[in-house]
Amino acid sequence: MKRVVLLGSTGSVGTSTCKVAQDLPGDVELVGLAAGRNVSLLREQVKGFSPRAISVTDPEAANELVNEYGRTPEVYCGADGLIELATMKEADIVLIAIVGIAGLEPALAAIRAGKDIAVASKEILVMAGETVMSEARKHGVNVLPVDSEHSAIFQCLEGKTANSVKQLWLTASGGPFREMPLEEFSSITVEQALKHPSWNMGPKITIDSATLFNKGLEMIEARWLFDVEMSRLKVIVHPQSVVHSMVEFVDGSMLAQLSTPDMCLPIQYALTYPSRVPSERVQTSLAEIGRLDFEEPDDERFPSLDLARRAGDIGGTLPAVFNAANEVVVEAFCSQEIGFTGITKIVGEAMDAHELVGSPTLDEILEADAWARKTARNLVLSL
Repeated sequence: MKRVVLLGSTGSVGTSTCKVAQDLPGDVELVGLAAGRNVSLLREQVKGFSPRAISVTDPEAANELVNEYGRTPEVYCGADGLIELATMKEADIVLIAIVGIAGLEPALAAIRAGKDIAVASKEILVMAGETVMSEARKHGVNVLPVDSEHSAIFQCLEGKTANSVKQLWLTASGGPFREMPLEEFSSITVEQALKHPSWNMGPKITIDSATLFNKGLEMIEARWLFDVEMSRLKVIVHPQSVVHSMVEFVDGSMLAQLSTPDMCLPIQYALTYPSRVPSERVQTSLAEIGRLDFEEPDDERFPSLDLARRAGDIGGTLPAVFNAANEVVVEAFCSQEIGFTGITKIVGEAMDAHELVGSPTLDEILEADAWARKTARNLVLSL
């Protein structure tokens, strides 16, 4: 039985994790649940899983829950509440599914408390990958990927030596615009960008999939998670999203992990690792799928990939700027303040304007994040 704390229980990854827990009541127990502002869904989850502790963002909502539940479950709130749950003595593993920077300090707190962490939030490793992985090695805990691409690579690498690996291949669906003529990109609407061809996700990651920023973030994440140089990280477009990623070895052979697209599978693997537990939720028929296509990504359509390579190669505080500026401009695009092509343009301008810190402390990373958000917002307002 794995006792799990789930940070971000009401988001898309969080609700998929709850499905896994429902499927595997003898293998997974949710002992802690942290939500944002969707208190009504959190109440349903408390009823279904009887966690020992919960946390919400809003202090008023926390007070309501205390009056409602008393001391079972214990109720926490805000950033301190996330730390309380991340360090629960009952937990074996903490799954971090909070979008953005808010998951970083709980991740480090969990590691320092001797907990394995499962990472669904790209920002943790993009912004502070060197720190996170160093702390994990120091405390002897596992950092387990929940993204389908990184889970695939993790599974393919199991038992393999580092010097046997030539390249890691991250697959990308290509999003909804991989065949759209470049001259039409300036007229792309928010509604169009939110229609992902393969996955049902939240708005931020869906827009990132349309721009391929998600793949850029995943490249930087993989650089730290698997301790490889950016030059050995490749992206290939695979519209069916059945091959979730691949490892190419020095002898020319390749291993891939395949399945019908469903986030429950990588979540289950992370929570039950190193075991594989039977589940009927994900069924894959290659005959029904029929074909698997691959093509090179178009860097002219998706300049985010070059920005990511630059951020990952240079390192320091630049990945934090890449990530934070993107968060701001995606929100601006969703609010119809900027056009689709403005997303990459403004992130590139913020990166150009940044004064790099080469070997940053955690405080310097957070300062770079704040600087990038302010700079990106000013660039939005100047358009």
